[in-house]
Amino acid sequence: MSDLIPLFPLELVLFPDTPFPLHIFEPRYKEMIGECLKNKTEFGIVRTIAEGDSVRLADVGCTAEIFHVLKTYPDGRMDIFVQGRKRFELIAVNEERSFLQGRFNFAPDEAGDEKLLAELRAKAFQMNSDVSLLMELPKPPVEPTDVNISYHLSAILPVDLDFKQALLEMRSEEQRLRTLIDYYYKVLPKLKKIVAGRVKTGGEGYVN
Repeated sequence: MSDLIPLFPLELVLFPDTPFPLHIFEPRYKEMIGECLKNKTEFGIVRTIAEGDSVRLADVGCTAEIFHVLKTYPDGRMDIFVQGRKRFELIAVNEERSFLQGRFNFAPDEAGDEKLLAELRAKAFQMNSDVSLLMELPKPPVEPTDVNISYHLSAILPVDLDFKQALLEMRSEEQRLRTLIDYYYKVLPKLKKIVAGRVKTGGEGYVN
């Protein structure tokens, strides 16, 4: 079990090896980020989940490294870019500071068959390209051979947070890739039908 790590509960899912912009404005998080910058340490981003009138933290989160401070405001607010680093399982929450801290275990991936993974990566990459073209989404800044491609593809998906959290909690690249490919198989026919309908009503084939 690790030492305590500062926690930033947010309604989002951060994946390892992926970037994310944050605006820091609450006093407790200005304090937390200030300490992380001073000590060059990471913090943990954990998704908040609403359950009736209460909110709980997800069981699995991702450590975040601050790799760029975009802007610092006179009142101490900050615009920063973080990079997801390692997935972790949250063991316990400590409330002694103004911000939450957590005890955690890192959750590395299980080993997989590299030949099979290469095939799945190429398939997922191609299908993501097809979906991105139809949905006018930006392409991820990775190649089909990237060892963490599933994280990059997952990060840009316009899907609900439950789906993304499930992907984050999966302990193998193979499982994440197979889940993504299954998603692409389900959504591609629907997208093609929608686009075809737009082209048909557009008159000249222009898709809005």
